[in-house]
Amino acid sequence: MNKSSRQSRRRYGRRSRQQNSWCRQRHSSERCMTGPRQRSQDSGHDNEESPSTSSNTNGDSSAPDLPGYYFDPEKNRYFRLLPGHNNCNPLTKESIQQKEMERKRLRLLEEEEKKKKKVARVGFNASSFLRKSQLGFLNVNSYCRLAHELRVSCMERKRVHIQRSNPSTLTSDQFSLILADTNSDRLFTVNNDTEGAKYGIISLSGLKTPALKVQMLENFYFTSRKLAVKPIVPSCCVVPHQVNSVCWASLNHLDSHVLLCLLGFAQTPGCATLIPASLFTSSHPERTLTWHMAEFTLQFLVECVDRRGMLCSFRIPGAWSCAWCLNIQANTCFSTGLSRRVLLTNVVTGHRQSYRTNSDVLAQQFAVMTPLLFNGCRSGEIFAIDLRSRSQGKSRKATRLFHDSAVTSLRILQEEQSVMASDMAGKIKLWDLRAMKCIRQYEGHVNEYACLPLHVHEEEGILVAVGQDCYTRIWSLQDAHLLRTIPSPYPASKANIPSVAFSSQLGGFQGTPGLLMAVKQDLYYFSYS
Repeated sequence: MNKSSRQSRRRYGRRSRQQNSWCRQRHSSERCMTGPRQRSQDSGHDNEESPSTSSNTNGDSSAPDLPGYYFDPEKNRYFRLLPGHNNCNPLTKESIQQKEMERKRLRLLEEEEKKKKKVARVGFNASSFLRKSQLGFLNVNSYCRLAHELRVSCMERKRVHIQRSNPSTLTSDQFSLILADTNSDRLFTVNNDTEGAKYGIISLSGLKTPALKVQMLENFYFTSRKLAVKPIVPSCCVVPHQVNSVCWASLNHLDSHVLLCLLGFAQTPGCATLIPASLFTSSHPERTLTWHMAEFTLQFLVECVDRRGMLCSFRIPGAWSCAWCLNIQANTCFSTGLSRRVLLTNVVTGHRQSYRTNSDVLAQQFAVMTPLLFNGCRSGEIFAIDLRSRSQGKSRKATRLFHDSAVTSLRILQEEQSVMASDMAGKIKLWDLRAMKCIRQYEGHVNEYACLPLHVHEEEGILVAVGQDCYTRIWSLQDAHLLRTIPSPYPASKANIPSVAFSSQLGGFQGTPGLLMAVKQDLYYFSYS
């Protein structure tokens, strides 16, 4: 027995050594094949590109995927994934990708702090195009556009101090979104806490260097709470809803109200609510409201609040988007994008007009010079509805464009001859409405399933968008060149995607130009140098 057992152990040892030598030969050959190719591709990679794209989430690695192994680009070799027990495997593809993205984010942050960031274009400096302008090679518009591009590439990050009426909310509330008004002197904010969401308005009048201080104007009677029962406090307007879309509304005057599109939970229906911006003041903390937003009716509801404005609520099914009309023919109307339907509502009369669609409407925007409503659908279709048509059936579509994925954001340019659209595949396209074709595409945006907004600024000639990888990217509108990639101050997370607002006049007329970024509890200001 002992002799036979020793012989079996010898045979097993020889077989295991042969297998190990074969594995080492295989791994060495794979390193020889993938190493030079990896180095050659890394050497030609542009430093200004984003750390990840929607089509390639593996970073810089171009090595083939082997079952049970992962490739380390730093050591340029394969490592075996350990078999997991009770789903406690420490090495997974997601964790490796997240670690690589975090390493790149920290490297970009360090480069920005040390001011080693390269300029967006080769030979791009103030003295060169100033000299070209003096010689007549650049007109005034081109000179201003290049000046803005230069300032965007040199923006520096600074933290903004937020003064709140309730100091206890400094550590509990987190920014969900910020939305600047037309004059860029106010920000409407949605802050998430442990119980739901709170609304507020930030006044940017105090955004002056070197002391960057802004004031948060809150109204605790307007909240969005995830409650299963009706609250018993009569003066508190608490709604078990989730904010799905927000836009500024011009009912009494420019940006007099805020239009919120709320998605219902369980048996609670959704609603579209108009809130006067004048209610968010710190001078009347004792004001109470006797109107309960949890009690919806089928009819149009209007109630005067302190004789300053109107508070309107409309019961609607689950809505995906909303938009306010500034056209003179329908300047008291707003639209909500529903599931396979577009609902146009007149605030003054309460009249509704319904248009059927073939898909869910995820993005909307009204044209100003023409009575058209542009819609972006989950199916990838972009179409315009003529508001003068009264058809209750299938609407007459004035314009039809198509993306390969769900359209999440729409922006109409000032001359209303082109429209900018982004989808869930990370594609940003500029469409010519006269030729009905895509004339420009902006590369680098990252999106897989989220409804992320676009920020178009034609006067400055730039496009700003935040990707699902938490990177803020700035492109040139004219040639779609990526000017700047700004990493988030916090690690990338699905719950911590930054919300931004850009303007050349932050704080109103004669304001300071720059970019505002809200992430978690902090507000950052990227100022022009």
